[in-house]
Amino acid sequence: MHAILYMKKIILLIAFSWLTSTLTAQINEIGIMVGGSNYIGDIGSEYYINPNNFMGSLIYKWNKNPRIAFRGTFTYAVLSANDAKATNPERLNRGLRFTNTIKELALGLEFNFFEYNLDDYKYTQTPYILLEIAAYNYNIVTNEVAPNQYKYGNKTSFAIPFGIGYKTKLFQDFAIAVEIRARYTFNDNLDYNNPDINNLNFGNPNSNDWYMLTGISLVYTFGRPACYAPAY
Repeated sequence: MHAILYMKKIILLIAFSWLTSTLTAQINEIGIMVGGSNYIGDIGSEYYINPNNFMGSLIYKWNKNPRIAFRGTFTYAVLSANDAKATNPERLNRGLRFTNTIKELALGLEFNFFEYNLDDYKYTQTPYILLEIAAYNYNIVTNEVAPNQYKYGNKTSFAIPFGIGYKTKLFQDFAIAVEIRARYTFNDNLDYNNPDINNLNFGNPNSNDWYMLTGISLVYTFGRPACYAPAY
């Protein structure tokens, strides 16, 4: 009986030690990102990186090890385009324009090219890549209620996001990063394109829209144990 109780205590002690070490080894990061957004589609400029509107994000990361972080990001972005700023003569003569908003939740993986550890001066900066999946909500035109007067709704869809960035320690537990994120959508109506409405049936129906997010982030790191060793 005493042996069984002793074994239970040993098991509980091992389980508690494992749980404690797991929790203390979790390195968390929270932060904000501000910058610019732009759309690539059937209206306006055809430059891929051309931030011309506000973009803001909230970021949370859980660092599995010095090379890999799991990441969640909520982003609000304004998208707009104007044919008056196009380099394509056909668009310049057409004269279309629009403004829309994006609310996006992205989940994925941040992979550091080099080991990253704010507690070690040798590993406080690295380029990285982002591989994510994103759901986003935006406005659409549902029907034409009168000539050039439209009824609007909203739609949630998915995008294939990827990106690159560079991060470095700012001071103490704060880091700063510069980042570019690209989003390929499965829709052709971020610009209110609607093939069922004559005035809104334009562009190439076989080419889906993109949007880009470019910004600078400030991130605070917490939950780091006193002695942090790389774990793979």
